Amino acid sequence: MLKIHHLGISQSERIVWLAEELGLDYEYHRYDRRADNRLAPDEYKALHPMGIAPVIQDGDLVLGESGAICEYIDRKYGGAQHSPGPDHADFADHLFWLHFANGTFMTNGMMQLMLAMAEPKNEMPAAFAADRTAKAWDMVEQRLGEAEFFGGSQLTTADIMMVYGLTTGRMMRQTPLGDRPNTAAYLQRIGEREAYQRAWAKCEPGMEPNLT
Repeated sequence: MLKIHHLGISQSERIVWLAEELGLDYEYHRYDRRADNRLAPDEYKALHPMGIAPVIQDGDLVLGESGAICEYIDRKYGGAQHSPGPDHADFADHLFWLHFANGTFMTNGMMQLMLAMAEPKNEMPAAFAADRTAKAWDMVEQRLGEAEFFGGSQLTTADIMMVYGLTTGRMMRQTPLGDRPNTAAYLQRIGEREAYQRAWAKCEPGMEPNLT
């Protein structure tokens, strides 16, 4: 059976959400972060050489990396219903946002966070990171004014990948949503999905999702 290992308040929430969207029967394991440094506990780190979330097990396979896991599960267990093929009108948009999520959007946020923590302060790279981050958020707002979902006409794994950075990831960086009505409306639509609600209740019981 497919096993999903979720680290509290982490990117692995994506995988639980995808499994719920697909209605899969899976084995779920949740791990709390350490109290002293808020990192993954040793038993989670032992699951994969990188020691970070997410991680799944499928028989003898141990797989990490959000995008790879999303593609694997959707193709193997979901009949690629959340992955438009090359003949689909949304194919290119889906691919772009699927890879933009961690390749650019999350990377910009992490770069900005690390520079804010670094000593001594250096204004030039900080300004560079801030500019890239602002451009990425502007692209998100524009896209969500053009289409109902990042991938186009339907929910795809591009949405599964992007939503974490707009919600939990944004909360962790204490980034306000600001004047972005298209993004705000999109997050309300996502929050109304029963699969998202089920996944969130499993991943972070007693905690409200950061949808505003």
